[in-house]
Parts: sequence; C-alpha cells; structure tokens
Amino acid sequence: MKAISSRDNPLFQELRALSGDRRARRQAGKTLLDGPHLLESALQAGIRVERLVFSQGAAEGELGMWRDRLPGVPALVVPDRLFAALSPVEAPAGLLSVIAIPVPAPRPASCVVLLENIQDPGNLGALFRVAAASGVTAAHLSPGCAEAWSPKCLRGGQGAHFQMEIHEGRDLPEFSRAFGGPIHAAVLGAPRTLFELDLRGPAGFAFGNEGAGLSDGLRAATQPFSIPMPGRVESLNVATAAAVCLFERVRQNLAG
Repeated sequence: MKAISSRDNPLFQELRALSGDRRARRQAGKTLLDGPHLLESALQAGIRVERLVFSQGAAEGELGMWRDRLPGVPALVVPDRLFAALSPVEAPAGLLSVIAIPVPAPRPASCVVLLENIQDPGNLGALFRVAAASGVTAAHLSPGCAEAWSPKCLRGGQGAHFQMEIHEGRDLPEFSRAFGGPIHAAVLGAPRTLFELDLRGPAGFAFGNEGAGLSDGLRAATQPFSIPMPGRVESLNVATAAAVCLFERVRQNLAG
C-alpha cells in the first residue's frame, strides 16, 4: 500500500481536484465516494472501484479490512491532516474511493423526475434518495442544477445514485413533450391537487427551484398540480414535496 506525506505529491493534487473541482471531475470522468456506506452501495451496483484512499488512523483500524476485500484495487494512505483536506465532511470516516462516473444504462421508464435549477447539492442528493426509494427509474436534470456526482450530492443520496439513471444537462421541456406518459408539475396554487391525479402507469414529476419555481417553458410542457396544505405554511422543501408526490404514486399503484 502506497503512502504519501506531502501536499505537493501529484497524486494528492489529483485527488484534491476530484474532491473540490467540478471541472476536474468532468474532465476525468471520475468522482470520490466518502465512507464505507457509499463504497458498499457502489459495489452492490457493480461499479468498479479504481482506488482506495485511507487516512493513517483508518488504515490501522477496522476500515483497513477493505484492503483485503478489494485486493486488486490500488490503495493509498495519507496522514490524517492531509486526508481532512480531501474529505467533503468535517468529521471524515477515513476512507475515500475513486470511481468512474457511471454512464446511464437505459431501462424501462415507469417513473421519472425532472429537476430544474435545484442548486443545493444536499437537497439534490436528498431528492435522489427519495426518488430511488419510491422506484423512480430515471432523473433528468436541467443545466442549472447542482452537479449530481459531486461528493456532497453523493453523500446526500446515500447510494441512491446507483439505483437509477441520472441524466444531466437536459432540455426538460423537450423531454417532457417526448415522454410516453404525463409529466405532472408541482406548482403552488394550481387548482388541481395531487390527490386528484391518476398516477398509475408510466408517469413523471417535475420539481423546480424552491425560490423561483418552474420556468415558463417547463410549465407549458407539463400538467400542473398543487399539494394541499391546510396548515399555515407557504411551501415545502423540494425533497419533502417530492416525497409526498412520489409516495402518493406508490400508494396508488399498490392499491391497484
């Protein structure tokens, strides 16, 4: 297992770029997974791991078992102080893994989500988690969304990224018009409510930026609805709104 101790080491610089630079991740086609849970999720989905990176403390502890589990994967040990500069979290677990960003593999589109200009990576990751849990097969993101494969978004998704297709930089109005089923758009004040929709069969949902909502172009290409809120609250967090909508679809399909 290779060890490095300097910030000037080229490999450390490469890892630092993957941790914090969107352009570097895009150019390399790679990203970093933080911690053992994401690594386990990637392996279960058949993702090939290109490198393991341990903090000194983790390599000497129980996380070191990953070296034995993945003996053919190059492993690197860095001092704890340098590892902290690589990890996207304040209290890192001590294990990072490098993977190639998966190319979406087409699958039957029973339910999709269209996400427009959702800029917070944590919210985007949480929304992916809700979508995957409810059986969504694909997520389509507008160019204004946060980066889907950033370490922060991956951490928010908790493995959801590996359970569905993720398409970035999409023309959402065009996709909505071409989709083989209705695309329902969550719009504040829309007269038709979520609980009036027939969500059985292929369907999609469009969710927008919490401040600006959906663009006029996407509204025109979708079917608006609102979520009834009898309480004195103006709106819901986008991931919460998605959970309400997507699990209403689950309920309807279970009911038959």
